[in-house]
Amino acid sequence: MFTYKKKMMIHTLTILIAGLAFIILGADWLIDGASSIARKSGISEFVIGLTIVGFGTSCPELVVSLTGALQGNAGISIGNVLGSNVFNTLLILGITAMIMPVSISAGNRKTDIPIMNAITLLFIVTGVTGNVISMIEGILFLLIFTAYVFFSFKTGSETPAPSSEQTRTIGVPKSVLLVSAGLAGLIFGGKWFVNGAEELARMSGVSDKFIAVTLLAGGTSLPELATCIVAAAKKKAQLALGNIIGSNVFNILLILGLSATITPLGFSDIGIGDIIVLAASSLLLPLFALTGTKNKLDRSEGAIMVALWLCYLIWLFHTA
Repeated sequence: MFTYKKKMMIHTLTILIAGLAFIILGADWLIDGASSIARKSGISEFVIGLTIVGFGTSCPELVVSLTGALQGNAGISIGNVLGSNVFNTLLILGITAMIMPVSISAGNRKTDIPIMNAITLLFIVTGVTGNVISMIEGILFLLIFTAYVFFSFKTGSETPAPSSEQTRTIGVPKSVLLVSAGLAGLIFGGKWFVNGAEELARMSGVSDKFIAVTLLAGGTSLPELATCIVAAAKKKAQLALGNIIGSNVFNILLILGLSATITPLGFSDIGIGDIIVLAASSLLLPLFALTGTKNKLDRSEGAIMVALWLCYLIWLFHTA
């Protein structure tokens, strides 16, 4: 006969497994649908990853940050975006490169990565100089975001190259349905997975601090993680790179822009160490593009990025 605790454990494990299943299925559907849209529209997979996929996988961060702003808790909005961007660049892109080296095109090197770095610098300078991101600055972020999306689509068309892999022909309506279903699977699956993991952690007697620093910090980035791993497995590394760059830009310009229009976002909880790690993670991408295997993020460089993220995680534990 099952005790109440065992029943709760089984229920929690079921939620955890269901969440993971939805994450995996959602990522698979999203990549297939997004790739099909890219082929049919003549827009590069990188730009589809930068915009449609980048926005979709940033939805959890959007919900968390806006909720924090509406509740007057600016620290949640700032911390969520900063933590997610470091997680995206170091851990997710690092794991992606370890699965499949990520090619970095001339356009990525000369335009896309510098834009991401400039926006990251804008975020840091805006927060540090006034110790707050004001409503006016939030509106400025939103205006830059609008220009960024317009620029991405305008410069992102290409003649699709013949693919070496055997791909199914998917109609546009079905492709849109796959993207929508994939995003829904990622968002709801991610929520269930994080909730289940939190409950299991508490049952195991793990501290709330551990849960907050690990599960919640990475929880809103689960869609990016799943999407990039599936993209790498399907040999669509450019879509994965676009997803990370797009998510990082969306997190700063759209999410913080909207949050700052609700309430000023204070920087008081952000330490100099966090800012250094954010800036360093952003600068690693152009550095690795020029060193090692040129114009490529290779497996060894991916391993270095993952190791740096683990060092940052250890540092967070010691300074929490």
